[in-house]
Amino acid sequence: MRQMIEVAEQVFSARGYAAASMDEIAELVGVSKPMLYEYFNSKEGLLLACIRESRAVLREVTEQATVGAVDAEDALRRGLLAFFVFIRERRQAWSLLRHEMVLIGTPAADEVEETRRQQTDLIAALMSGHFDTGDDLRAEAAAEFVVGACERLAIWCEQHEEVSPETATEYAMDVLWTGLRQRAR
Repeated sequence: MRQMIEVAEQVFSARGYAAASMDEIAELVGVSKPMLYEYFNSKEGLLLACIRESRAVLREVTEQATVGAVDAEDALRRGLLAFFVFIRERRQAWSLLRHEMVLIGTPAADEVEETRRQQTDLIAALMSGHFDTGDDLRAEAAAEFVVGACERLAIWCEQHEEVSPETATEYAMDVLWTGLRQRAR
């Protein structure tokens, strides 16, 4: 099943959801088209499985990256680097997440938003451990800002291949840490 998701991710990323074909995915995986439908029920079901898989991996890498952080700045830097490395190494998964406009009004759009919510919740929880945010609403607002800013920076990085994940992290830290430093414990 993992191979089916990986191949589908490649095809969806290369062709876009609308132009992607279950026939092509089945052929590339080496299974029958009915087999894909048996596992995922529909092309949309396969897309949802791809987005959920990417979300799970993103959560794992960003959460693991912050384990052992010595302070708030270290935690933020580690989490940002993990995100930008994910974006660089999993370009096809990132492509699915960022091309959401064609998915508006579909369950896939809800899955993309759930990915944002997951990252916002993770960042807000980390902030409550490392920052004096004053209240939960302030921590959530700051986390929303971090997620939105990093999404835009990641899109910009796609246009600037020379910008490494480490450099993107430094650019993000330049802006984010300036505002968060005063609240670090």
